Parts: sequence; structure tokens; C-alpha cells
Amino acid sequence: MAKRSTPRKRRAPRSRTAPPATAPAATGGVVPREGAAEDSPARGYSRSRRRDEEARAALKPLAEGERPGAVTVGAVAAGVLSLANLVALIVGYDSGEGRKTASSLLGTVILAVVAVGMWKARYWAVLGMQALLAVTMVLGSLALLTAVNVPAALLTCTIVGLAGVLFWRLVKAMARIQMPERP
Repeated sequence: MAKRSTPRKRRAPRSRTAPPATAPAATGGVVPREGAAEDSPARGYSRSRRRDEEARAALKPLAEGERPGAVTVGAVAAGVLSLANLVALIVGYDSGEGRKTASSLLGTVILAVVAVGMWKARYWAVLGMQALLAVTMVLGSLALLTAVNVPAALLTCTIVGLAGVLFWRLVKAMARIQMPERP
């Protein structure tokens, strides 16, 4: 094993001051050390809360009948995929078993419901689409491990990339749609 040509510099030990022997009763027995206000997690949380409030204030609620662009793209994509799934089912593409047919039909119905819900800018539909996109990204990433040629790898990367972009765009759209109030 070779030795280093330059010696490592050692850090100077941190100076620690002992807390006072008696703590005032007004602070509940806890004495903050000097400079503790700068290091406290509460200070970081307050900055985070302030940024969150500023971001919420900058969002404009949707007008009646308005639909964000990402939601429209998601609704069209879900509708096209649902229609393609239905056509593949009718034509008989890769449907040999009753179980495959049932799962394909279920996927078609789910995509159609999500497409209609997103077209109406419903919070639950956007959330469902994000769940489908998350599953698509995970399964696409796993499929990339088994890609046998370059075109398959490129197609998989494209699917994962597009799903990721749409997922990210839907986050802000969900904030604008606002979760419905509970009765």
C-alpha cells in the first residue's frame, strides 16, 4: 500500500461548553446554548412554511370549466390508450386466455374512466392518472433492464421520460384543481 505524498490535515476539535449547572424554571429546565436559535429546526421549518404559503398564494384557482394543459394532455393520452386497448382487444391481439382478456378489459375501463374524469378536471382522476404514470415509470425502468436491443431501450426510455414529464406537470395542476371539501 502506497503512502500519501502529502499528510492529511486534521480537524481542530470542536469546542464544547458545558451547560450551566442550574436551569431556569421558566424554560422548563431546558437552557438553549449560545447560537442555538440559528441551528434550530424550527427556523428551517418556518422558512419552508413561508415558501409553501408563497407558492400557494401564487396559484390561481381554476375558473369554471377551465382545465390546465397538462390535464388535457393526460386526458387525451388516457383516452387514446383506452381506445387502442379496446381495438387490440376486439382484433384479438395477444388474447388467448380468458384471464388476459378480462385484465385487458379492466385496464381499458380504468383508462376510460380516468380520461373522462380528467377531461372534467376532477381531482381524483388526476390522482389516479398520476398513480398509473408512477406504475408505468417503475415498470418501464424495470423493463429497461431486460431490453435486448437499442430500439427497445430507446422506446422504454422514451416511455419513462414522457411519463415522468407528464407526472411532474400534473403536480401543479392538482394544486390548482384543489382537493374537494369533505361534506
